[in-house]
Amino acid sequence: MSGEKKVLVVANYDELSRVAAEKFVFHANTMVQRKGFFTAALSGGSTPNGLYMRLASDPYRGQVPWQKVHLFWGDERCVPPDHPDSNYHTACELLLKKVTIPEENIHRIHAEQEDRNRAAAEYEQMLRIFFRLGAEGYPCFDLILLGMGEDGHTASLFPGASVLEETRRLVVASYIEKRGDYRLTLTVPVLNHAANVIFLISGESKATVLRKVLEGKRHPQCLPSQLVQPANGRLLFIVDSMAARELKCYSRIKIQTK
Repeated sequence: MSGEKKVLVVANYDELSRVAAEKFVFHANTMVQRKGFFTAALSGGSTPNGLYMRLASDPYRGQVPWQKVHLFWGDERCVPPDHPDSNYHTACELLLKKVTIPEENIHRIHAEQEDRNRAAAEYEQMLRIFFRLGAEGYPCFDLILLGMGEDGHTASLFPGASVLEETRRLVVASYIEKRGDYRLTLTVPVLNHAANVIFLISGESKATVLRKVLEGKRHPQCLPSQLVQPANGRLLFIVDSMAARELKCYSRIKIQTK
């Protein structure tokens, strides 16, 4: 399983959301059967919205063992949880309010605190307790969902940011100079200790950067998404045909349809 990377091209955004929902259902049921619970870190941005809406509707809603699902977040903006820009708020409105997941299984980042470093430390401590890590080690999420920006960032790991070099902390508060705000984010080692990482990438505006990330020279300081390489897990890119249009291997990839 080590180093496994696949690219799955689907016809459009609707198919991307459907396939992602099927993957979520599969991993949730597999892990619950294997160990009794399932852990997933959700992504922000607009791309996973279709996934959240599908998981909140039939037939997928009834196929997920929500009582045994634990949800976390890969990153969060430093805004209140009811703010439109909050990743938690989006997931809550589209998914969490519509399924029977216990409130104690929802592990949001309390990024609205004035002391952002304290908020990062508290989320890290929560992860260490939940995953029984002690003072060292990294959590092994069953699934981490990620998006990718037009600048190659993922989670809140932006080009040139010092957090890209972080190897000890699990969660870091980072100032995003390009956007003029603070974010809390899981660090690269956490992403790379996951059992499964799935990128969801849609739209023509992502085509050039996706080609650079997958087929270009390795330059992770400029393209942080290249840093995501699970050591003992699976890495899957689910991309629609518009995002995949510049890939050299595109003509050889079979587009999955329903």
